[in-house]
Amino acid sequence: MTNRLYVIEPGAEDVRAGVLINALTGPMDAGHVAQLVARHLTTSLPVTRVATFDADALIDYRERRPTMTFEEWRFTDMDEPQIVLDQLRDDEGDPVLLLHGPEPDLRWQGFTDAVIDLVERFGVERTVSVHGIPMGVPHTRPTTVLAHATQRELIGPQPQMIGTVQVPGSVSAMMQLRLGQAGREAVGFAANIPHYLAQSEFPQGAAELVRQISRNAHVALPVGDLEAAAAEATQEIDRQVSQSGEVRAVVQALEKQFDAFISGTEQESRATLMSQPVDIPTADEIGAELEAFLAEQFVQGADAGPESGTEPDQLESGDES
Repeated sequence: MTNRLYVIEPGAEDVRAGVLINALTGPMDAGHVAQLVARHLTTSLPVTRVATFDADALIDYRERRPTMTFEEWRFTDMDEPQIVLDQLRDDEGDPVLLLHGPEPDLRWQGFTDAVIDLVERFGVERTVSVHGIPMGVPHTRPTTVLAHATQRELIGPQPQMIGTVQVPGSVSAMMQLRLGQAGREAVGFAANIPHYLAQSEFPQGAAELVRQISRNAHVALPVGDLEAAAAEATQEIDRQVSQSGEVRAVVQALEKQFDAFISGTEQESRATLMSQPVDIPTADEIGAELEAFLAEQFVQGADAGPESGTEPDQLESGDES
């Protein structure tokens, strides 16, 4: 039976791949890491379009209005949303499927059914989803990752980052739930993104997600370009942080909390990352300090002119915690 939410591209009917990477983007993606992963993989590896979803049936255009180009007296272009399934070839030439594009606003159940249909059609054995979550961690420490799966044996041992919580749903979470109910393997990796950088691109997190996918799904994915971007981003963030004593204090407090957590996990502690007994500012206090700092940087950058090198939008004070 034909699924009306997608079309298979000509010549892709016989595609087979054991792994599907889900890198849908949306508001539940701190640091834009899923978008970075998708962009990196589609520009680093050979790509063939396999299936295209009906965005008109899945996207609320009034909620997320597409950008249109107007030149002189007419509209000349529109940035139309695309939700697609591509086949990549990893560094060893093996096929890998990549689902990417904006998270659907509408018909979540139907979209999830469509993805499961594609999983079955193309012989996918494991689906791996990636996204970012804002967390009280510093950018000066390695990116930590929260792994979750439909079966415990699909992920290795990991420290207890959080306890039992209720979180806003997402299409990716629904997909994992439904795949598990269908008896299929599904794994998710959530990179813990410094919550003061949640609204900025964070290539450090994206690089770690690519490494996690490669290890878990036994695929050979390149990561060098993301690592280079991460090094540049860290250097710029450090530069900006060094200009404010208040922001440095925030980062140092986060470092103290993070190191206490890591020390606790080495001692097989059951404490969670968010329950360490460290005197750390609240999310609101962190946001206020960062907003004040960035406002000052913006004024200084405006006075210095466009060639001053100031980039006041690198750090964000997102209110997620």
